[in-house]
Amino acid sequence: MARTLFITGASSGIGAATARAAVEAGWTVGLFARSEDKLHDLAGELGDAAMVLPGDATSLAEQRAAVGALVERFGKLDAAFANAGMGLSAAGTENGNPEEWEALVHLNVLGLLWTVKAAMPQLKSNKGHMLMTGSAAGRTHIKGSVYGASKWFVHGYGGNLAQEMREWGGRCTVIAPGMVDTAFFDEGKPDKLMPEDIARAAVFALEANPRACVQEVFVMPTN
Repeated sequence: MARTLFITGASSGIGAATARAAVEAGWTVGLFARSEDKLHDLAGELGDAAMVLPGDATSLAEQRAAVGALVERFGKLDAAFANAGMGLSAAGTENGNPEEWEALVHLNVLGLLWTVKAAMPQLKSNKGHMLMTGSAAGRTHIKGSVYGASKWFVHGYGGNLAQEMREWGGRCTVIAPGMVDTAFFDEGKPDKLMPEDIARAAVFALEANPRACVQEVFVMPTN
């Protein structure tokens, strides 16, 4: 029976690339994001191995409903990828926009917590795997960066969660990319990492022997 992965932020970038890589590796996937049209396009590409789950990652209720629907279709949940996130248009603290900060905390921090909370009962019953998208910005200090601080949360919480999940045989992995050429940036970054590079890192962690917990994968562009 194929293993099943729930992905937030699945409509583009790292989320969509991970869905493709996971299906290629034999997984079934639940595609969760607000952009329903993009999800249907991706599901059309992936076929019966994919399920479209429109919803807002900042809603615990919507994430719980999506996980429930995914389990009803495929029978179980083996892994979840808390990938949805956003950046900020104004850098730093002095010039930062408090309304943007509030939206960022709701998505990058609470949205990730909601994914864990929604998925945990199913993951615990299957000794499952939690993935989350961290960042190189969560491993270094960047002048006044509120976005970077949200990723420090991911790295700190990911380590804490790994300790909790280890008690029942589960695994937790933080995927930490450097600059990736995605819609996250206003201008393309064709000389940096591609979403497929990060997707391969995610599948590497998922496919590791059950005795091994790949707790962090840190991927930087060579240039």
